[in-house]
Amino acid sequence: MKILVTGGAGFIGSAVVRLAISRGHSVVNLDALTYAACLENVASVGNSPLYAFEQADIRDRAALDRIFAAHRPDAVMHLAAESHVDRSIDGPGAFIETNVNGTYNMLEAARSYWQAEGRPEAFRFHHISTDEVFGSLPADPAVKFTEDTAYDPRSPYSASKAASDHLVRAWHETYGLPVVLTNCSNNYGPFHFPEKLVPVIILNALAGKPLPIYGNGSNIRDWLFVEDHADALLLVLEKGELGRSYNIGGENERTNLDLVRTLCTILDEKRPKAAGSYADQITFVTDRPGHDARYAIDPTRIRTELGWRPSVTVEEGLARTVAWYLENEAWWRPLQARQGVGERLGTGEKRVG
Repeated sequence: MKILVTGGAGFIGSAVVRLAISRGHSVVNLDALTYAACLENVASVGNSPLYAFEQADIRDRAALDRIFAAHRPDAVMHLAAESHVDRSIDGPGAFIETNVNGTYNMLEAARSYWQAEGRPEAFRFHHISTDEVFGSLPADPAVKFTEDTAYDPRSPYSASKAASDHLVRAWHETYGLPVVLTNCSNNYGPFHFPEKLVPVIILNALAGKPLPIYGNGSNIRDWLFVEDHADALLLVLEKGELGRSYNIGGENERTNLDLVRTLCTILDEKRPKAAGSYADQITFVTDRPGHDARYAIDPTRIRTELGWRPSVTVEEGLARTVAWYLENEAWWRPLQARQGVGERLGTGEKRVG
């Protein structure tokens, strides 16, 4: 299968690219190489005859048409997006342009190509989204997001992703475009751009800096190892039912404070400080506006219909992640110099382009 992956130089997209090529698929990586992208993420497959790279912006319809015509993919995995909630609070415009208008352009380019090819039954447009579109959950562990949960986005980021989800469903219902959708929980793992919680904690700890936790740290997230996520995404692409959505979760709910304490314990073991624990650096900071209390996914559909479950616990995955960051300073050090990395964003008081 030849797969066009948008955002393939990003965190989740690069995991998909690496896994797809390891399984013998041909991959065309379409990426605009914005601030959070890094071609080092796919360096391990960059010389493979199964790999091709196209630098293009999903807002550029002419470029998309050219790429579809040149590569003639059998499927699309659409991951390209602005994804950092804090940046969306400070500068929502980029999220609307990329996540909404960009997805519209992808759908139209894919539809035009699919129709020109004779509407092949095997073609798939897989739209990758987030559980944040569902809003916030109460603390009750029995209440989780299902594929039928009503949308209730609370941030500019989640609202832009919710809009893109609706567009994908509309193109399926109106034009018959063969689509599948997935909504995932919080990802973590190797190659995670160093502005998100897990890498921020690891790298701040190593640098002797405060470990910032929003509010009182009680916000709960379901943590999904990125390589497990990539495996699930390829499975949905190959075997998911057309027009159907699948929630992908790690089955690992943790409060932010518990997650940070776990990271500190792992770091204490792998790179002990001269004195004390990394947990001594934990610092509580002003919460972000509209911070959702809890996300949790009910994975029944993907488990029963496709037989998928995550392969690692959050403790195992975090240990692998910490080890990777300790071994790959040459990857993360240059990224810390990029715009906004290391700064407090998402207060609503500054604007990020």
